Amino acid sequence: MTANVNRTRRWVLIGGGVVIAAGFAIREYRLIPPDYTGGQITVAEAHNQATKGEILLIDIRTPREWAATGIGEGAYPVDMRREDFEQVLDQLSDGDRNTKIALICARGVRSARMSNRLTEAGFTNIIDVPEGMLGSVAGPGWVRTGLPVGAYKEDT
Repeated sequence: MTANVNRTRRWVLIGGGVVIAAGFAIREYRLIPPDYTGGQITVAEAHNQATKGEILLIDIRTPREWAATGIGEGAYPVDMRREDFEQVLDQLSDGDRNTKIALICARGVRSARMSNRLTEAGFTNIIDVPEGMLGSVAGPGWVRTGLPVGAYKEDT
């Protein structure tokens, strides 16, 4: 009987430790310190500025995600996993690393990380869209806000 109680107590302590460690990991993952200079904008602002040509809006999600939700009107789909990601941005911005470039992903985590990375790479005006396409604590997101999307057509 005592052995069963000790075993149960051990599993409860281990489980509690795992929950605490997971909580810290999630907290660190979600609380990415912004080191980029352009700040943050809402999805409505991103749409408005992108369609007016005031910013270069880049959807950094994957082709599977683009196919599932579409691509926001005015956005360029560029998978952030591409080895030539920075070179593609250079092409889209005509080599001007001072161009206002806004990044959007699904929920704002990847765009925040990529904003930091691009700032370190010498881009001076990176803007994060933390709501993302699907919404986050920053807001409802592009899709739920009802902003226009276009279908993703895979290059053949």
